[in-house]
Amino acid sequence: MMRGIAEFRSIVLDTPDPQGLAEFYSRLLGWPIASVEEDWVVVTDGGPPRRLAFQLAPDFRRPTWPDPERPQQLHLDLHVDDIEEAEKRALEIGAVKHEHQPSEDDSFRVFLDPAGHTFCLCRD
Repeated sequence: MMRGIAEFRSIVLDTPDPQGLAEFYSRLLGWPIASVEEDWVVVTDGGPPRRLAFQLAPDFRRPTWPDPERPQQLHLDLHVDDIEEAEKRALEIGAVKHEHQPSEDDSFRVFLDPAGHTFCLCRD
């Protein structure tokens, strides 16, 4: 096995509301909030590689994907067993289903988190 230069630690999302976005992902993923600072909040199921951090970005501008003016730059693919139930629950906690749904076979659905970042609920 090849060893890299570095080891993955976390994915960090910019947001104007780190606490609020952390609470959203905590509920979406079932991971507890592990660390809270004024400008940095972390949710994790125990550490790398399953760790999301939310960093204060007061001048954050929401992505406008698929419009290239402000591309998504990053999105999360999240596996679900029951896509209908997962969609229902994601919407209940504040997700918004994106108007653009590029999956031709409904193997994934695109949503926006409360800060406007895209994420996909995917089934195998």
